[in-house]
Amino acid sequence: MTTERSFPKVTVVVPTYNERDNLPRLVGRLTALRLPDLHVLVVDDNSPDGTGDVADKLALESPEAVAVLHRTDKDGLGRAYIAGITRALDEGADIVIQMDADLSHPAEAVPAMVDALSSTDAAAVIGSRYVPGGSVATEWPWRRRALSAWANLYVNAILRLKVKDATAGFKAWRAETLRKIDVHSIRSNGYSFQVEMNHRTVSQGMRIAEIPIRFEERSAGISKIGLAVQIESALMPWKLLFDRRADGTGRRWWPATWR
Repeated sequence: MTTERSFPKVTVVVPTYNERDNLPRLVGRLTALRLPDLHVLVVDDNSPDGTGDVADKLALESPEAVAVLHRTDKDGLGRAYIAGITRALDEGADIVIQMDADLSHPAEAVPAMVDALSSTDAAAVIGSRYVPGGSVATEWPWRRRALSAWANLYVNAILRLKVKDATAGFKAWRAETLRKIDVHSIRSNGYSFQVEMNHRTVSQGMRIAEIPIRFEERSAGISKIGLAVQIESALMPWKLLFDRRADGTGRRWWPATWR
């Protein structure tokens, strides 16, 4: 995975929109890990609350650990991730981690995710709520728990990903995996972006591992999951199933797991 470096270069891509209160806490938790060659790339979509300015201050204070990518348009989580992942790969990242800025993803799980990629043949590692040892916040109402569980059953029933937490947004990727699935060409946005990345990986015969995490409720701000995102997320598995280009190769229209 690495060339001349003794440790993999790890870049944590963090999309932000109105996360000025959460971002400094997240960056503090990540830098406190003391993980060698860990970098944080904040991708801010022109947040009106000044998150971009907060990110710039963090980068000024720790230029070796924090960088900022400013985008002028808010055009979805998927587009923000693609912009951040592209920059991370261009700057030589060996491992790219997707992580939300709302403190729902536990920073202390990052070393285990990196270790899993470094010591196994996994192409990607998911921080999973639904493998043994994983859990969700006790503050979640039963309706939200039911919706999350149903969404994972729904995605797996259609695409047969054999991943317990198919909709998760906390992931670590090998750089070569991201290149192989041609992440730049992914069309979906919102949270279905996560499903499409998984689908492309599994369709090309690569393995996704899962490690347990406790998913916390956001501590500040509001959720950004709107009706349009929910509709896209419901339709995307069917589009992926029947689109012969959806695995990034154009060779087949059915998932490899259906063979």
